[in-house]
Amino acid sequence: MSREYAPVPGKWYENKEEDETFRVLSVDEDDELVEIEYLDGEVEELDLDTWHELDLEPTEEPEGWSDDADDDDEEEDDDFDDEDEDDDDDDDDDDDDDDFDDDEDNDNY
Repeated sequence: MSREYAPVPGKWYENKEEDETFRVLSVDEDDELVEIEYLDGEVEELDLDTWHELDLEPTEEPEGWSDDADDDDEEEDDDFDDEDEDDDDDDDDDDDDDDFDDDEDNDNY
């Protein structure tokens, strides 16, 4: 029995004939190409005709799936947060210096 599902970026599918799970990375309707990524990280491009010949079924994201690109983004976010904290510390130090200078000015009066 043939099933036909439109490729949706970010969605997971199981190829029933090959017993393989993959997700759609992108769909280029102009060139009629679908870019997919298998669980082992292999990326492949399929033309839409080939896509429609596959016996596919939508599925959930596999347990334990780790997207390296997502991990890299999270690390960059963590680094950015650390920089923000350092900047805040510097601002506090500047404020303390200003307070000290104001105290000296008051002693002269």
